[in-house]
Amino acid sequence: LAGLGETVVERSGIFNLGIEGTMLMGAVVGFLVADQTSSAPAGAAAALAVGAVTGLVFGFFAVTAGADQIVAGLGVTITGFGVSAVVGKSLVALPAVATFEEIAIPGLSAIPVIGEIFFEQNLLVYLGYFAAPLIWLVLMRTRPGLHLRAAGENPDAGDAMGVRVALARYSAAVFGGALAGLAGSYFSLAFTPGWSENMTGGRGYIALALVIFATWNPMRLLGGAFLFGTLEALAFRAQVIGVDVPSAILGMLPFVATILVLVLIYALGAQQRLGAPRALGIPFVTRR
Repeated sequence: LAGLGETVVERSGIFNLGIEGTMLMGAVVGFLVADQTSSAPAGAAAALAVGAVTGLVFGFFAVTAGADQIVAGLGVTITGFGVSAVVGKSLVALPAVATFEEIAIPGLSAIPVIGEIFFEQNLLVYLGYFAAPLIWLVLMRTRPGLHLRAAGENPDAGDAMGVRVALARYSAAVFGGALAGLAGSYFSLAFTPGWSENMTGGRGYIALALVIFATWNPMRLLGGAFLFGTLEALAFRAQVIGVDVPSAILGMLPFVATILVLVLIYALGAQQRLGAPRALGIPFVTRR
């Protein structure tokens, strides 16, 4: 979910390094609201809302103020770490009163091996399944998607043709932030119900890397997410069956794979050939 949101953000020409902080904010707010309302969907909605607000703040600095997007994104992450730690201080070790339970899809969940992996999941996972093709469809087959991609490819030409570049970038920042916040709530309401400081454990950075790995394509990103998730699951399973390798080494597998992929892409100079938006990270000032 976080990777899908960042794909939209980067397609618009801005680079949000604040996914990790936004996810932490979503995780703590989602758990807090779910605890107060005894409703996991309410918690997820609150996480989505706080993520959207965070995206809006980032959009102000990246679009309106024309600030360095790397610095602005790092600011969001650092703020997210600090604020989530303060807000969640009283929530540590508190049992979850509302969570997203696994829902087995009749028929599909009975398929050997594949059924258990893909079709005995919670609502947020199923949302990710549908979100990927829907986002691809909007980006590639609709006028708003065309305008958003124009803002990331050639904002000057887009502006000359009537594309509201600032609006497209703001919309992408808010949407990406909302999905990152929702992704954060997955950790506190489904994956490991509860709240602990820094519980996302760097997955926001993996989401960033997945966008490049997937060549800015939502459908490829879904496949990449399964690949990196498999590496993480293998590390856990290896510990369960007693593989004589330190758990810290096994836990590094997804991150090592992420680094290797990024190094390979940039060493080959392939980022442009693979479809990176040409105006990514470049502030735009309207000529009108």
